[in-house]
Amino acid sequence: MSRPSHPGDALAWWVRTRGGPACIGIDPVLDRLPAECRGGDPVAAIEAWCLRLLEAVEPFAAAVKFQSACFERWGSPGVAALERCLHAARGRFLTILDWKRGDIGISSQHYAAGAAGPLLCDWVTASPYLGSDAFEPFVKAGIGVFMLVRTSNASGDAVQQQRLADGRTVAEMTGDLVGAAGAASKGAGGWSSIGAVVGATKAADAARLRERMPHTPFLVPGFGAQGGGLDDVLACFDARGQGALVTASRSVIYAHETAQGGWADAVAEAARDLRDQLAEAAASRVPA
Repeated sequence: MSRPSHPGDALAWWVRTRGGPACIGIDPVLDRLPAECRGGDPVAAIEAWCLRLLEAVEPFAAAVKFQSACFERWGSPGVAALERCLHAARGRFLTILDWKRGDIGISSQHYAAGAAGPLLCDWVTASPYLGSDAFEPFVKAGIGVFMLVRTSNASGDAVQQQRLADGRTVAEMTGDLVGAAGAASKGAGGWSSIGAVVGATKAADAARLRERMPHTPFLVPGFGAQGGGLDDVLACFDARGQGALVTASRSVIYAHETAQGGWADAVAEAARDLRDQLAEAAASRVPA
């Protein structure tokens, strides 16, 4: 079967192809790169490291998620490097641009045009605070969009756990919005092109949100270095063990800090371990 074009179908295809729902977060911090990768122009060093990283994780990762802030901090050269890295990953992974945009009208349309055109990414992240304006242009452009629903950072509780008059939390209200909107953009496999960011550190909330959003792909950050474990991510999968991409960043991309040998080998081994653990966890959701 060829790679499908619908964002939800493509996500499921990549998970099957790579044997597990591993997403590698690419968050380059210059001071943490291997010593051999530093020196000279910082943007050139980061780009070269990213390209080698893609080679190391390619056999094991269904998706890669580029943190735009790590590139934007270097100005226009950094943004250009991000674009080249996204192009290098295109067709080798499901590509996610983590830029958490969320705007209205023509501004949102511009963001969607950039994602579909020059940046050529498969999915993006966005904030739902401005309602359907924040995601509709992406769907129309054929780009999947993960909306922030229940994030892994502790301070997000101050907003996301607030109760509304009807008893729902803000996160549950947002999940209902995302789930309802996504019902009209499901692919052949039943998964929507509107997804949800649900943190691995919020397991109890994830279970409730999965019930509310049965056709919504989850992007699950917070696994590994941020404290989320295998038991925490189980609720993000549906009863078939599908519907989630679990992201690990620091525990994979900086694996050389606690390993012996070459840095790329350490990264590849960490990506393999991540893929295998997540595949086993997803399979455990399927009734015997």
